[in-house]
This record gives sequence, C-alpha cells and structure tokens, in this order.
Amino acid sequence: MTVRTTGSAMSGGPLLLGVRHHGPGSARAVLAALDSVRPRAVLVEGPPEGDALLRLAADERMRPPVALLAHAVNDPARAAFWPLADFSPEWVAIRWALAHRVPVRFVDLPAAHSLAMTEPPAGRPADTVLDPIAVLAGTAGYDDPERWWEDVVEHRSTDGAPADPRAPFAALAEAMTALREAYGDGGQPRDAVREAHMRIQLRTARKEFGDDIAVVCGAWHVPALATRTTLAADRALLKGIPKVKTELTWVPWTHRRLARHSGYGAGVASPGWYGHLFGAPDRPVERWMTKVAGMLREEDRPVSSAHVIEAVRLAGALAALRDRPFPGLTEATDAVRAVMCEGSDVPLALVHARLVVGETLGEVPDTAPAVPLQRDLTRHQRTLRLKPEAQERELGLDLRKDTDAARSRLLHRLRLLGISWGEPVAGRGSTGTFRESWRLRWEPELSVRIAEAGVWGTTVLSAATARAESEAASATTLADVTALAERCLPAGLTEALPLVMRALADRAALDADVGHLADALPALARSLRYGDVRSTDTTALGEVAVGLAERICVGLPPVCTGLDADGAVELQHRIEGVHTAVGMLAAAVPADGLRERWAGVLGKLSARDAVAGVIRGRATRLLLDDGRLAEEEAARLMSLALSPGTPPADAAAWIEGFVGGAAGGGMLLVHDERILGLVDTWLTGVPADLFTDVLPLLRRTFSAYEPGVRRTLGELVRRGPSAAAARGADTAGMPGFGPGLDEERADAVLPVLRLLLGLDDAATGGATR
Repeated sequence: MTVRTTGSAMSGGPLLLGVRHHGPGSARAVLAALDSVRPRAVLVEGPPEGDALLRLAADERMRPPVALLAHAVNDPARAAFWPLADFSPEWVAIRWALAHRVPVRFVDLPAAHSLAMTEPPAGRPADTVLDPIAVLAGTAGYDDPERWWEDVVEHRSTDGAPADPRAPFAALAEAMTALREAYGDGGQPRDAVREAHMRIQLRTARKEFGDDIAVVCGAWHVPALATRTTLAADRALLKGIPKVKTELTWVPWTHRRLARHSGYGAGVASPGWYGHLFGAPDRPVERWMTKVAGMLREEDRPVSSAHVIEAVRLAGALAALRDRPFPGLTEATDAVRAVMCEGSDVPLALVHARLVVGETLGEVPDTAPAVPLQRDLTRHQRTLRLKPEAQERELGLDLRKDTDAARSRLLHRLRLLGISWGEPVAGRGSTGTFRESWRLRWEPELSVRIAEAGVWGTTVLSAATARAESEAASATTLADVTALAERCLPAGLTEALPLVMRALADRAALDADVGHLADALPALARSLRYGDVRSTDTTALGEVAVGLAERICVGLPPVCTGLDADGAVELQHRIEGVHTAVGMLAAAVPADGLRERWAGVLGKLSARDAVAGVIRGRATRLLLDDGRLAEEEAARLMSLALSPGTPPADAAAWIEGFVGGAAGGGMLLVHDERILGLVDTWLTGVPADLFTDVLPLLRRTFSAYEPGVRRTLGELVRRGPSAAAARGADTAGMPGFGPGLDEERADAVLPVLRLLLGLDDAATGGATR
C-alpha cells in the first residue's frame, strides 16, 4: 500500500496528518490542510464504536472540553476516556467534516478490545516508554520538550504560514520515521495491534472513497500507516485478542483534567494557555496579559493598563534574550510575576490555576446516550439548581428549607453510591443540626462511578436503597451497621431503614465487646439527631441506642482495669464519645434515668484506684463539667491522685485526663487557681530523677492549649499562689470562681446574646435573665 504525506494532488494516496493530541498548532495546521485539500472523507484516531455519536459534535449544545467514555457493560469500572478540547486536532477535523457534510469515522482499535486488554505488557517497565517529543527536543538542544514544541509548532505562525499547509506534517512524518527506525515500537508493543486495525480501516475507506481521504492521527503512527503490509498480515496481528461488550457516550471534561498525564492521549500542562493560543486571532501575548490583568483586578489587586504594556514588553525582551522566535508561556509567566505580581508567587499561583490550567467544564447535549441513573441525576440537578462545576465551591444548606433538604438527601445518596460529587465540611453549625456545609467539585471520573452505580438501580433513590440493603445484609461488624445507619438517615432511605435496623439489632445483640459497643453508640446518637432535623421516624433506632448505652454502663467498669498506657488512652477517647452520646440520647428519646446511671459509672471510675490514671482524671472532669461533682470533691480527688505516694507517671496521666487539651482544661486552670495550685505544687515536688519520665506526657497535655492560655498560665505561676485564689476570688485582675452570682455582670451580656441569636424582647418575653 502506498501512502503519501505531501503533494498537491490527491491521486498519490491518502493524506496522513500526524498531530500532537491537544496541540493548538497542530489543530490550526489540520484546519488549513483540510481547507486546502477538501478530502472526500476524514478518518480520525478513536474507537469505531463512537461513530454513531460523531453527529453530536455539531450540536450547538456540545461545548468542549468533552470526552468519549467507553465502559464495559458487565464491569463499568473497566473504562477509558478519549478527551477532546477546542484546540484538539481531532475535534477540529470532526467539526470540519460535519460542517462540510463529509463522512467522518473513527479508525483506532475498537474499545471492545482495548478495554479487554487492561494488563500492562509483561517485561515493559513504565520508564522504557519513549517520549518522541522529548527525544526531538533534546536533539534540537532543548531541555524542555514543551518549550521546543511551542517554538517549532505552536508559534510557527509568527514566521508566516507555509505556502503548502501540508508541509509541517511532512516534516513531522520524516522525524517520526527516523525515531521509529531507531527506537522500534518505543516501548509500546500494543501499538502494532492498533496500527494494524487502522491500516485495515484505511483500506476499507479507500475502496469506498478512493485516495481522497485525510487521516488525522498521532504523529507517532504515521510511519506505521505509510508502510507496505498485506491484509493477511494485519489480520494475523488482530487474531485472538480479547473482547468485551461496551457502551459509549459523550461526557463533560475539564481543562484541569486535561493537564494530567493520564487517560487517553498526552496530558498538556497548560490547557488554558493552549486554548488561548488557539482562540486568539492575533496578538496572543497582548490578549493574554489583558486577560491576566482582568482576573487579578477581580481579586482586588491593583493592575493597570501600564502593567499590561510593561508585561508585554518584558515578555518580548525575555524571548529575544532566550533566542526564542516568540514569547511563550515561560516568558509570559515570568513577566506576569515581575510586573503584575510584584515578584510574589502567591497571586501567580491563582493565575496558573484559573488561566494557565483553567477551570472550564464542558457540556454535553441531552440527546447523548446515558445510563438511566445518569438521566435521573441530571433531572435532580436541574430541579434542585445544582449545576456541576469544575471549580471547587462550598454550599451551605438550611435543612428547614425544602429545597436545601432535598439537595442534602441527593448528596448523601450519591456518597453512599460512591459518587463523591460533594464532601461534607465543617461550617456554620455541624452535621446533625439544621445546617450543613458541603464542598462540591465535579470530576469527569464521576461519570464512570455513575455507570458503576447503575447496577443498583435506575434512579438515585432506588440505587442508594438497594446499595444500603446489600451492605446491611453483608455487614460483619456492629461498627459497619452503625456507620451505614448514620449514612441512611440523612439520605432519607426510608425503605432501606427497616432492614438496616434489623441488622443493627442483630449485631448489637451478638456483640459483647464493650469497646465495639462504645464505638457504635456515638454514630447512633448522631443519627437520631438527623432524624430530629429531617422529621424521620427513628423509634427503632432509639431503642437500639438506649439498649447499647445500658449495656455499656454495665460492662464498662470491669474493662477499665489492667490497661497499658496506650489502651487506657484509647478507652478514654471512647468514654468521651459515650458521654456525648448519652447526652444526645437523653435529649432525643425516652431514656429514663440514663444520665444518672452513666454519671454513676463515671463516679465509680473516678474513685477506683485500679483504674488507669488518665481514665480516672477524665471521668472526674466530665462529672465536674456536668455539675455532678462539687469543686471541693474534684479538688479532693486531685489531691489524692497527686499525693506523694502516687508514682509520678500515674499522676501525670491523671492530669492529662483531667486537664487535657481536648477537654478545655486550659481555661479551667486559668479560672480556678486552686486547681492550678495543686498541679503546680505536685509538679515542683516531682524528684529530679523522675521528672524526665513524666515530661513527655506533660508536654503532650499542655502543648494542646492555645498560645494565649499557655501565656496566662505562665503568668499565674510566676505570680505564685495566694490565699485569695484558694477562696476562688479574683487575684491580680484574673477571673476566678466566686461564691455567688454577680447578676449585674451576667445581665450585661444578655443584649449581645439576643443579637447573636436573632431574638428580641418579644421573643424572650422581655426577660433579662
């Protein structure tokens, strides 16, 4: 087979247009060549199963970047993308063919085969794969392949367009031929199979259209398509390759995703810059600097027209000094840093993220094929006004509003399906209150996750329900079921809850490990708060939760003895979680006497010498904070824990439990100098030879305090103890716990509290206290 890459007539064979994927220079050259030659058919590197979808490229609602997505029907996780941008040569060729009513087809290896061939070739480490652009750049004396490509291809128009628009492709074909003679398959043995299929497709097209055909493919493949082979030899290469059933569709893509060196084709480091080069009709540097200045002004940075002019001049001077034919991205970036960013990389990082890479998210028309689950999700997105965006943004929800509550349910259902469009974040309020905060960002890979989740159902609700029921049936631990229940309630999966509750009750009844019960209870308590906010019936959940709490009250004291240091700290954290959960339960469900029974457990732990010091200290502190332990009794327990007969390490552990940073102990010491005095007296009495043993533990305790708290404590210790402090009175202007309530000082803060809570005198009945 004879194939030409140059020439003015079409009679010599098909025209092979070797390109770089996502290269604006290649895209302009392809457009010029097609306008000049006017072929009868256009063949493009891509999966032939996508031929039926090519017509959608002409739809005005199709806005790149987009990608062809192929996935295996029986294994949606086995998927591949073929991304295309405005400046992709393949996209330009497809659009040209559709606009000129010329047949256009994909000719690469079918996705049915490429998806089946997922394992990497044996004996081929990744670092042996040839980068032809890097080799050519190195041969030309460049240390940066991107810079070489810009100089010889992307900026070629600055020297004037060649008389023959096909000339650049002839030069690239010659270079690639030399590389393939020197490097063989370049570390990609599967290219031989792909190229065999392309040659077969090319033969078929020539029989139908003659030689008036243009082929747009990666420049690396041009020598293989131009070589003489027999049909039998090519079919032999394709014999026996595996195959899977596939489905294809168009999906939105992003510029940021184009910048990654993964997926189909070559990643480009600066898709936003390349898009600008392709779209700028003239003066690309001037237009780029104007765009950068506008973006920086939006961020309230003082950038004037004079800055733009100076940046353009500096970029041109840098290009001349570096012997480049035209200012490239490197020169433009250096000029922006020096002139507009005053040498700072902080605003420059914003320029890189928003403009050099870009935050563009493509769009696909509704007529594109999609799995039913995708269509249902799209319907919800429109109804709830939740538009997918490539740029990360935060969304605050008020669950008392119907629309926000529906948005929350949708996002929780998607997370349960493994479609992490949104992630909960700490914001105003918290999960389990009337407010939620989410961080949203749409990633193209979510289309694959949606295809995978389609096995569970045709709608988001049915799929999430089926997934929850399956997880409940297969859960092996109590923690698994409680975590599932916590996810089901905010997702509003009422049909799945009965099965989840039965699994929860069964696991809870069989699990006798107090640690497991303690781990499970906080999640159940949080779930009850969700039910309260979302008006969900949580009666069964409350019964299970109260039962767990009762079993913890009975079984906890025996397991708090005989623990090593790490085990004691771990159990201490569990006790904190149970304490918080008991408070939630008592407020959410009927639980007669539960608070009192739990307080009794804490009382036993605080007074039992066999219990680890860190647990006794934390139990004492929890009782004190709840008002169930008098200050005098707390001081007595501390005196016993810090008595001379107590080993220093045990005493330090008690202190960690009582005034550890997580418990807000720093402010307790600031406001109660009596307790501070006890700690100080013990600490100064630790023998020197034992002090180094307790120092790491004390450092861990006090380093968690805020700097201001540590500074205040240091000042108090420097001043020394006072008799007034022992009585709880103010000392040297520092606050203390007085014997009574200062009503005048208490009244002074009420107007501020009413303002913060949005209350007025009518709402509070005119009360001031």
